[in-house]
Amino acid sequence: MKTCPHPRVPAAPCVATYGIEEEVFITEPTRPTLSALYVMAKLLGRNPRYYYKHSATNFARGKDARQCLMSSVEIATRPHRDIDSLINDLLARRRDLAQAAGQAYLVPIGHLFDIEAPTNTGGLHLHIGVAPERRARVYANLAHFLPLLMVLSASSPYAGGRYFGQSYRMAHSFAIGALRDDPYYRFQDLIISRRLGTIEIRALDPIWDGERLRWLLRAVDAIVALPDARALDLARYALLREQAARAGYTPDLQRLYAELRALVDLPEILLQRTLSDELADCTAQRGVLHTYACLNHAYRTGRWASVAPHDVKPSAGRALLGLIGYYLPKLPYIAYKAWAEWR
Repeated sequence: MKTCPHPRVPAAPCVATYGIEEEVFITEPTRPTLSALYVMAKLLGRNPRYYYKHSATNFARGKDARQCLMSSVEIATRPHRDIDSLINDLLARRRDLAQAAGQAYLVPIGHLFDIEAPTNTGGLHLHIGVAPERRARVYANLAHFLPLLMVLSASSPYAGGRYFGQSYRMAHSFAIGALRDDPYYRFQDLIISRRLGTIEIRALDPIWDGERLRWLLRAVDAIVALPDARALDLARYALLREQAARAGYTPDLQRLYAELRALVDLPEILLQRTLSDELADCTAQRGVLHTYACLNHAYRTGRWASVAPHDVKPSAGRALLGLIGYYLPKLPYIAYKAWAEWR
């Protein structure tokens, strides 16, 4: 898998503040288990002041829990006005998680390849801080270009062991979806966060490649800087997001790229050949476990390489320690976040 071309970026501050919440799966070897809570307990224990508020765990819901109860885990950065600082912060969070994870696999994808569970997903959430008087304009402009950014991040080509397209998560996850008239409604692709007051892009899949992520952030920053608002056409958005999730870089999205290209020097190859395409090819040739091993290596090192899978097994004892050491101490904050986000 080739890395992305490095963006030629002037050393200038961003036009907004940016923070990342990254959700990845901790698998043993191909499914997450409650042992992941032990990893998060270790992470919390090593830096409780930071990770009490800057980490989280997710669980499948309803009938999906019968396939796999444990879902993704989350690490988050502080807000930054500089893309290099933001990425360096994220890389530091990844190093902390990798150290806590030990031999478990860290798998940055939007949906596990061998199950089909819309409530068991992971994403990359980008929080954008702008002045209140700019929020409506920035929201509309991000919505205009967001289907193209979805293609740029897509990394979920399989569900239930079958090839789906660019991103099963984008098409089916319960936590996102086509835009509504109410930007504060939580479960859609782009929201205004009640708790933080930020604009939050929720539609993106996880991106292991730091250079691809850097291009995405530069594109977002260019969109946020636009002085005039694009029209917010909800029907158009729904059509383009469906194309992005299933087919990828369609003629409609190629026309949108031409519009974005006037704002930022984004290489078209990143849309023509997605992370999802690369992962689908790897899985077809070598299988799910081998692909997860490669993703684990890439996430930990920043470099894609063909690596052999290794043995790792879940542990009921570690799961119990994780419940005691992570989930129970976090319950008050989990309850507060739920209240603040839905009040």
